[in-house]
Amino acid sequence: MRHRINIRGVMIPNDYKWYYDYFEEDSTCPADVQKILDMFQDGDEIEVYINSPGGVIDVGSEIYTLLHAMKDHVKIYITGEACSAASIVAMAGYCEMSPTALMMVHCVSSRAGGNHNDMEHMAEVLRTADQAICTAYMEKAGMSQQEALEMMEAETWLTAEQAKERGLVDAVMFEEIDTAEPLVAGAMFRLPNSEQMGKVKNMLKQAGHHDRNPAFLMQARLNFLKMRGEER
Repeated sequence: MRHRINIRGVMIPNDYKWYYDYFEEDSTCPADVQKILDMFQDGDEIEVYINSPGGVIDVGSEIYTLLHAMKDHVKIYITGEACSAASIVAMAGYCEMSPTALMMVHCVSSRAGGNHNDMEHMAEVLRTADQAICTAYMEKAGMSQQEALEMMEAETWLTAEQAKERGLVDAVMFEEIDTAEPLVAGAMFRLPNSEQMGKVKNMLKQAGHHDRNPAFLMQARLNFLKMRGEER
């Protein structure tokens, strides 16, 4: 069985969920994820779709931990954006990113106030938090702590290709499309395959040898029309 988890909107603690639901705003809390995971049985698969600007870092860490514990059964797809805390969640398992999506990583922030002692203390807390969450990028991409922290310090925005180059995602969605045959615009249109084209070539050659025989040419045209019908 396949289970779907949507990481949409802001990522919030469980006790804020009612507020966002009341105003019908997209949001995700750990309980939303746990509810789906509780239905998991051996052999099941979990698909996670992310389109989130991020939110509370503790929430990102909790959801990351829940998914990472089951990463052998998890596939993650970034369909819109995976920013801030949502980018942490994207590191929890195999991940593909839409070619039109964005990822953003940055340092943890706070709205702390107070005197210089309070602010100095908060600065140390934030540095510690950065060191904690950067381990998700380090494990996923195999980068050093310094590389991860520098990426966060710069508030780095990444396209799907850039995220793949850094090892933050495993693949760009749709990139494995087989282009051996030309792509076409209409779903109802299909190019003939090589076998069908070979048959038509033989029919045309035979028609060329019997261009003075009306009955043969009429039958050839009928066969051609039948073959065209088989292509659709």
